[in-house]
Formats: sequence, C-alpha cells, structure tokens
Amino acid sequence: MRLRNEGIWDRVLRVTVGIALIVIGFAVLDGTAGLVVGIVGFVPLLTGLVGWCPLYSLFGIRTCRVGS
Repeated sequence: MRLRNEGIWDRVLRVTVGIALIVIGFAVLDGTAGLVVGIVGFVPLLTGLVGWCPLYSLFGIRTCRVGS
C-alpha cells in the first residue's frame, strides 16, 4: 500500500480543480478542446481522492504530515 503524500489542503484543492475542469470541459467547451479539458480534469480529481501523487513520489515531495 502506498503512503499518502498529499496534505489535506492539497487534496481539497486538487478535487476542486478537478471537478471544475471536468465541468468546464464537458458542459462549457465544445469539441476536442472540451473533451481534452474534461479528461485532464480526472487527473487532479483522482489524485486528490486517493491522496497520492506519482509526481510527488518521483521528486520526493510530501505535503502531508509524516506517518500518514
């Protein structure tokens, strides 16, 4: 099991940005741009929900408390 590497505010921001991108992509924009923005929105949403970011692990970044 992977340890969390995102703090609570980091996770809240990611989920908020992810939802906003999904809504903008699928409800506001049309065509390919809307599809791309909507799909890209799933990345911050999922990493925020899971609490683990692969790029943070790659670069050794942690925004959460140690031991979480």
